[in-house]
Amino acid sequence: MKYCQQCGAQLEEEMKFCVYCGASAEDSANVQQEQNPWNNYNSSHQSQETYGQNRSGQNGQNMNCQNNGFQNNNAAGYGQMPGPYGGGSYGIERRSIPLSVILTIVTCGLYGLYWIIKLNDEINQLAGEPNATSSGMVILLSIVTCGIYEFYWLYKMGERGDKIKGVNSSSGILYIVIAILGLSIVDLCLIQDTVNKKVGN
Repeated sequence: MKYCQQCGAQLEEEMKFCVYCGASAEDSANVQQEQNPWNNYNSSHQSQETYGQNRSGQNGQNMNCQNNGFQNNNAAGYGQMPGPYGGGSYGIERRSIPLSVILTIVTCGLYGLYWIIKLNDEINQLAGEPNATSSGMVILLSIVTCGIYEFYWLYKMGERGDKIKGVNSSSGILYIVIAILGLSIVDLCLIQDTVNKKVGN
């Protein structure tokens, strides 16, 4: 129902002119709509609700994408806390003892020198003594002393090996006895076994 703005008469919705004064009924409808603030409010409120629902949907999709990405990263191994020295193995790889023995024999002892260098560094690292005698110094002193220093080195390797294993033993003395019998390669195997068991835990 609308009213004429000119004379105030009540008009039907389909009327285009006031039957009493002849004024345009369409002007009355426009003025009446402008005076009703609820129309504008309802329109604005509906727009805001639609916008809020769209934003909520987008945020939900973004969260799902982020969660999926996080799960994928974990599945690929990204974002995991690293162990000491780059992993649970301290950054040291297990070495095959039989293969090391074969390579030492085939290369006439050249691989044995490399093996000693690696074992020295690995035992020092695992024993928590990174500043102990370096591998290069071990080789040099063994050559200068015509192999005598090697017995001292084997003794220290035995001590550090016991420290790694957490036992109070005399592996150093055992290593020296084995070396005196001319079986130094057996000492290297025993030292390698200590390293393999430690990094394999």
